[in-house]
Amino acid sequence: MMGRVLKRLGFFAALAVLSAASLRSDDSRETAPPDARLAAWPLVLPDGTPRVFREFAGSRATVIVFLGVDCPIGNLYMPRLSELAAGYVGRGVRFLGVNSNAHETLDQIAEHARTFQARWPIVKDPENRLADHLDAERTCEALVLDPSFRVVYRGEIDDQYRLDARKGTPDQPSLVEALDDVLAGREVAVASTPVVGCPIERIDPRRKLAPNPRTRRTVTELVPPTPGEAVTRNVTWSGEVAAIVQNRCQTCHRPGQPGRFSLLTYKNAKRWATSIGEVVSEGRMPPWHADPRYGHFANDRSLTPRERATLLAWIDAGAPAGDLERQPPPRRFPDGWTIGRPDAVFMMEEPYIVAPEGAIEIQHFRVPTGFTEDRWVQAVEARPGDSGVVHHIVVFVDDHKGRDDDAYRYVQTHLVNYAPGDLPSVFPEGTAKLIPAGSDLIFDVHYTPVGRARLDRSSVALKFATGPINRRAFTVSVSQKHLVIPPGASNYEAVASFTFPNDVQLIGVMPHMHLRGKDFLCRTIRPGGSPETFLSVPSYDFAWQSIYRLATPLELPRGSRIECVAHFDNSAANPANPDPTKTVRWGDQSWDEMMIGFVDYSEAISGRVANGSNAVPASNRR
Repeated sequence: MMGRVLKRLGFFAALAVLSAASLRSDDSRETAPPDARLAAWPLVLPDGTPRVFREFAGSRATVIVFLGVDCPIGNLYMPRLSELAAGYVGRGVRFLGVNSNAHETLDQIAEHARTFQARWPIVKDPENRLADHLDAERTCEALVLDPSFRVVYRGEIDDQYRLDARKGTPDQPSLVEALDDVLAGREVAVASTPVVGCPIERIDPRRKLAPNPRTRRTVTELVPPTPGEAVTRNVTWSGEVAAIVQNRCQTCHRPGQPGRFSLLTYKNAKRWATSIGEVVSEGRMPPWHADPRYGHFANDRSLTPRERATLLAWIDAGAPAGDLERQPPPRRFPDGWTIGRPDAVFMMEEPYIVAPEGAIEIQHFRVPTGFTEDRWVQAVEARPGDSGVVHHIVVFVDDHKGRDDDAYRYVQTHLVNYAPGDLPSVFPEGTAKLIPAGSDLIFDVHYTPVGRARLDRSSVALKFATGPINRRAFTVSVSQKHLVIPPGASNYEAVASFTFPNDVQLIGVMPHMHLRGKDFLCRTIRPGGSPETFLSVPSYDFAWQSIYRLATPLELPRGSRIECVAHFDNSAANPANPDPTKTVRWGDQSWDEMMIGFVDYSEAISGRVANGSNAVPASNRR
């Protein structure tokens, strides 16, 4: 299809004059002379109609915004861009969306425009030539051109959305300020800003990009990995890369899972090679935030030094396929629930409508179990109805005991979490959690908008224990509720501890803070002993609510203590900070703070039959 369109354009003839346009150096990106060549630059409408750039130019200014069908940050900005395009058209400014992603088709671009009800033109940039000419690197990059097609501004749309944080409203409307300067006849005060967005998918994935602005450093940057084994021979997808991607990436990056694109095939991985290279080199993927010097974890998602070096060498070589007949067989994933066929599934009683933009408060949903007797649960899994908008889920048990403690649901009532990439809670044979008769389940759900309204109806599945139980599993919240974080404090410390009343096996821990969370450390102190650190998260990331499950449960005698130490950054230097001028205290919402270590452990109990014979009420089964 694209080949036929290029022939209709006489595209290669047109490019003969343009082929001398090489990539500009970083120093020349901010200012540029008038560019008469842009006037006749060939572009393609989603219906295949050839056009040239001057047909989309405004009389006083033209705004080019680079877009992508699958970029989550770009999609968040689509409603904003439609508003800006409509608001400025009467002032002689025209907006043009440009899709330079080499692997996205005209049909996909057309569907994307329909989905977001774009009323401003969006075009295809064949073979990413315009992106190369303008030295554009990412989606969400906006360029303002004056009537002579001189670039007078390039940078962000505004500062509302970041890779790992978002604000209710932007503080810095950079594009609007640049346009207002142009329309007022002033020189643009800030001609260039960093851009947060997805790498443009070029035909050649080897282009080196300027870093994506980020809220925090990664573990890889704070604790540099051991150098990988030298990769001297040719690296191909079929030779080594496919197996790494299967083991480290495909749990999330497959249809129906939270990864924003699939990596099940070579074609998928080739398309996303630039993005893979960026997130691997920066240590952002796979998402794992534990310092490797402390503890060993059963669900460790991090790459080995060899794996990391192999992936980066493959991308540097242009992502070669190798002999696809010799690639490993596809990895098999379970259909439906990861825990297998559940005994009961409880779903939010009504769908929740997720707004297209902004920051959404944590939502609480109560779901009665209808249990007429105690139930012992050996496996439990929470699952979003729409993984695209669910940031995380925490499910609690309310047994209606009427505790006076206003934080009761954070004390030994925690049932399970969901966060992208995490596994369900499955306890060893003979170990189970108790859900008392008559309990309700409380779903705390954090939603993240994606640029258009969506519906979510999350659920939780239970598998009951079927044999004698000799250990009872608990989750205790080691929490510090008395938080008073002063305005501007960059390293506020909070400490909490819990003493085990009996001999226990420590299973794992999930640190939980909000947007000002900076780092989190857990250590055990046996009676008469010294502190022993078993988990350090030196760069806490609210975007990933990870649980760290010990590879081998830690035996602790009665009287042992677990201590959690956390630090918070309430300064203006924290880009995720909702308001650095505010004193911050404990609260449910992400603009408040929490300091909790959800600690999983088990205690020995006398053996008993797991569950009675009463059936789960039909109204609660799915």
